[in-house]
Amino acid sequence: MEEIKIEITEDGSHTLYVPTLDEHYHSTHGALQESLHVYIEAGLRACEKDQIHLLEVGFGTGLNAFLSLLETESRGIKIIYHTVERYPLSREKVSVLNYPSQIAPQHSDTFTLLHSSPWETPIEITSQFTLVKHCFDFSQPAQFDPQTEFEVIFYDAFAPDKQPKMWTLEIFEKIFSLCSCDAIFTTYCAKGEVRRTLQTAGFVVERLPGPPGKREMLRGRKE
Repeated sequence: MEEIKIEITEDGSHTLYVPTLDEHYHSTHGALQESLHVYIEAGLRACEKDQIHLLEVGFGTGLNAFLSLLETESRGIKIIYHTVERYPLSREKVSVLNYPSQIAPQHSDTFTLLHSSPWETPIEITSQFTLVKHCFDFSQPAQFDPQTEFEVIFYDAFAPDKQPKMWTLEIFEKIFSLCSCDAIFTTYCAKGEVRRTLQTAGFVVERLPGPPGKREMLRGRKE
């Protein structure tokens, strides 16, 4: 990824803009609001287990991971957080993101650690949050083998019209195979084609109200 630019969204939180794709990492209507609504409220909080194995496709700015870590403290749960990212951000970009100052200034060092911790190995960020980062091209999902089942999936790839190879039946079938029974899949995308592809892969899919600026989102379950 080249020429990534930092922009401020409508709720004051940062997002990144990729000119070569003409795409933002988050909703310009509010990066923080979108992550809280789509991934924390509709995804993580819908899982009532005390220990959750979570898979995120699209680590990006680390916002979803940071919010999930904070959720372990507020709920007293444990999360083993696997996240996939092919293009990690530079330290320079990470250092200016304003999520810690907006959300939890006392955890600014923890946010930095999410990005600076080693890849391909479990790292105990806190006693309740273990991070496993995979530098991997998920458009070729067959080789992905985390050797665990997941209760929650955050699907946060770039939009289908920007990166169609990230929204294929092959990918969703792979994710379905990695899910435990009753696993929850959430994504900001509500396109009919994506919903039908998820259903073909085996998920039971529902449309939910979307975050600010977006009418709907999708949530799937493995029954």
